[in-house]
Amino acid sequence: MLIVKKTFSFISLFAMVILLSGCQSMSNYFDFGGRADAGGLRVPLQADVTKHEFDLSGDQALIGELAAVDTQERDTLPDIARHFGLGYNDITAANTTVSPWTPAANSRVLLPLQFILPDAPHKGIVLNVANMRMFYYPKKDPNKVYTYPVGIGRDGWNTPTGMTSVAVKTPNPDWHVPPSIHREHAAKGHYLPSVVRSGPDNPLGYYAMRLAIGSYLIHGTNKPFGIGMQISHGCIQMYPEDIEVLFKKVSVGTPVRVVHDPYLTAWHNNMLYLEANEPLEKWLLSKRQLKKQVIKELGKLAKQHHADVDWNKVDRVIDRADGIPTPILANSSDVAELSSKAVQLAHPTRLYGQPVVETLNDSDWAMLVASFNNENDAQKLAAMLNHQGPPIPARKVQNANTYQVVAGPFKNKKQANEAAGRIRFDFEIETKLLKPKLNLTRS
Repeated sequence: MLIVKKTFSFISLFAMVILLSGCQSMSNYFDFGGRADAGGLRVPLQADVTKHEFDLSGDQALIGELAAVDTQERDTLPDIARHFGLGYNDITAANTTVSPWTPAANSRVLLPLQFILPDAPHKGIVLNVANMRMFYYPKKDPNKVYTYPVGIGRDGWNTPTGMTSVAVKTPNPDWHVPPSIHREHAAKGHYLPSVVRSGPDNPLGYYAMRLAIGSYLIHGTNKPFGIGMQISHGCIQMYPEDIEVLFKKVSVGTPVRVVHDPYLTAWHNNMLYLEANEPLEKWLLSKRQLKKQVIKELGKLAKQHHADVDWNKVDRVIDRADGIPTPILANSSDVAELSSKAVQLAHPTRLYGQPVVETLNDSDWAMLVASFNNENDAQKLAAMLNHQGPPIPARKVQNANTYQVVAGPFKNKKQANEAAGRIRFDFEIETKLLKPKLNLTRS
């Protein structure tokens, strides 16, 4: 049994674990009770907000709107992000004071669903790795854009920038494991087969589009809660529900442009906006030059529209790097005011894809994963296990003065041992098998 006495970085651990490896609006689906504003008045709640499909007019460069939702018990920010079409990077950067894995109930979560389009031709797929977001411009409908969060290559395996195209589309793809990944897993005592067939254990998900460059793919994933992270060996990963939609829309030959644009500008409704994202590690040494370039662009736009820029605010937006398009003219709204005016949404009855943990009975196989002195850390680890791909059902159990993480139920000893092997490989934790009628009672 592992007893953990110190808090450790679950965010870093979760990212490591992942890289190793569309809901409709319905009036009866939401609670429209309203939310009290600062004056105590009830503010009507909106059912939903546009997340993926946007109309464009003229040279429009800003789309979407900010929204907000209040958390409920057992929510996580990754659950909320997926439901509302955001990535892990989007929701955590916009909500730095909210615990990603254990947010307190009734915490207000800002949903940064407003985006500035990359400065690139509106043709085919444009992917901005800096904010891990894809934009698709359909050839047959030039006044439309679709946008989706993505996962990209981690440092050392960066998703390449430049022009390419969709070369091959494959539903239900098999994963032919590259030698480099074979070696990476073997170094930890985990041996992969040469080919992983289509199914829940396949990290490509159920749809893949091969690009006309190297062996890079745009594909789904069996670890959806890694979207919005640098998690892959260079491929572009999407939520399963998003790749399914895009796969049907995109044809072979569709152009794909990959850019790294951390600083984006837009003139919209007589206001100048700046969206700032932290440059990826590969480009960090160029951060000063990138900042000079965007300042030059802002000055050009301000002069063109006879507007005055608040340059101190520009510096603050760049330092904040939260991905929220922010007005930067003199006397314009700050991010706190923007947040306060965000559309307040009703919380869905259930967030899309949110794990449901089965009840653990005495007759089930289970395992003791770890014990903590800190309740919050136990809840974090349980949440992370529930968000594995495929999920490992887990819950927090109080036992005297410690908090234990118990995984299960499992159908049999073999399934329990397979889960134990995954936990050992991904988390470097040795578990203790709990035989039927010997496991702990769920609290």
